[in-house]
Amino acid sequence: EIELRSILFLSKMSANVAGQILTPDQESDAEVRREDQDNINLFGRLNARLHEVRDERKSLKEKLEQVDDASTELMMGNGSKVLLLLGDAFFETSEEEASEHCENIVEKYQSKMDDLDMEEEKIIQKQSELKKLLYARFGTSINLEE
Repeated sequence: EIELRSILFLSKMSANVAGQILTPDQESDAEVRREDQDNINLFGRLNARLHEVRDERKSLKEKLEQVDDASTELMMGNGSKVLLLLGDAFFETSEEEASEHCENIVEKYQSKMDDLDMEEEKIIQKQSELKKLLYARFGTSINLEE
């Protein structure tokens, strides 16, 4: 009988996404429509992708720093041959060719960074639109913050 009362008590209370118990004043009586559920799911997918994009940017930034360090080392060289790592093998090449290779890598990584920046902006814009829509419909009954 105690378990049944607990279940009834809990069923009368609502919890938002963050796990905070809402008072009856804060609850929204709005029914969740299919369209609302689709928007909530889309927001969740966008949020997951946003985290992936930020992780990719962080990884690319670290790679760019490594290539920049390698370029700096090449500039300090004495003009002799250097070993260039391509895949799993080292190749002997001139400092000039190695520097050119580093520049090409930087351009490629920078282009990827720019693409990720644009994707992040689009995701944030779409999430903002969804937040307005969902908060207008559900008020504080839904939590779409990190």
